[in-house]
Amino acid sequence: MNWSLLFVIIIMILLLRVVYLRLKANSIKAESFRNLSDRDQMAVLKECLLNTPTRTNLENLAEFAKARGFNVDTATYLKFIERHMKNAWGKNAIAEDNEIYAAESAWVDAIRPLEFAEAEKARADGDMEKFVKCCLEGVSRLYSDEAILSELEKLVPHCKKAKSLIEGYRDLIAARDASEADDKSLEKLRKKRDAWMSELMIDDG
Repeated sequence: MNWSLLFVIIIMILLLRVVYLRLKANSIKAESFRNLSDRDQMAVLKECLLNTPTRTNLENLAEFAKARGFNVDTATYLKFIERHMKNAWGKNAIAEDNEIYAAESAWVDAIRPLEFAEAEKARADGDMEKFVKCCLEGVSRLYSDEAILSELEKLVPHCKKAKSLIEGYRDLIAARDASEADDKSLEKLRKKRDAWMSELMIDDG
């Protein structure tokens, strides 16, 4: 592939990314977004930030948090964004991006999904069935391995499938770490992840 063609492709990718980011920013302001529950809004904002780490998405999440009486550590996340920019053309960009993503996931998970607050209210009311359901919904909105396994461990005394979910997630981690990066391998890994998520969300009575 000659350099002129490569340059054109790079410019096309950058332009498409600009369009995508503009559409994403507009979707956050749309009425359909504002009509979502607080817990769903938070999930969307965190997902946007992880998928596209930009100042705009960080500001959107920070504004959401401030409006609801809590703050987020934007300074730390800005450092992640700066590292992404520096690594964009680096020799080990993929490996370094994976390392940054792990740190970003831990940062995002420190902002606990609102489902966990609903779970604690249900437990205080004596509704253990709703407590477990809300906790599992909260787990489905976590990103880091540590946070997911930690929350599932807490559920072991209350949820009969918690141990199975822990074992399944550890198998998923092992499969992910051993997986190749080709399309077939990634599709196989995605199906395995989807199967685990289905088990997580199925009501086991």
